[in-house]
Amino acid sequence: MKPVAAKPNLRNQQRVDVATDITIEKLDGCCLTCSVSNLSRTGVMVSCTHEAFRQLIPEQKAPAPGDWVTVKTRFSVPVVATQPVSIIADGNIVHVRRIARDEFQVGIQFAEFEGNGFDYVDRYVSKLLADSRHSA
Repeated sequence: MKPVAAKPNLRNQQRVDVATDITIEKLDGCCLTCSVSNLSRTGVMVSCTHEAFRQLIPEQKAPAPGDWVTVKTRFSVPVVATQPVSIIADGNIVHVRRIARDEFQVGIQFAEFEGNGFDYVDRYVSKLLADSRHSA
């Protein structure tokens, strides 16, 4: 029997499951609100409806490598339990897949953060990874 190779982690970073809203703005000004499925230091997986997916990617097919769809993302993470901070990051849609009839997942790779955004995401992801190790 042949061994089965593990699927590569497309983002090369550990992901944490997160449930929060995210606003995605395209270069043409189109703005949509979707849901975060998971987050890493280098990107975010977003769940959206077929209509939102159609607005993000009108041709409704995965972008070719190097021909990404550029977007600006806005979401919040609770760096301190009582004080969520807003993250604004430019990124590229690099992955899409259909999950159900009216649900799609869109992978966005971060390109640049405004202000301390990367540090906030890094701290939040590190905290969730540490918490999951302690509860296992």
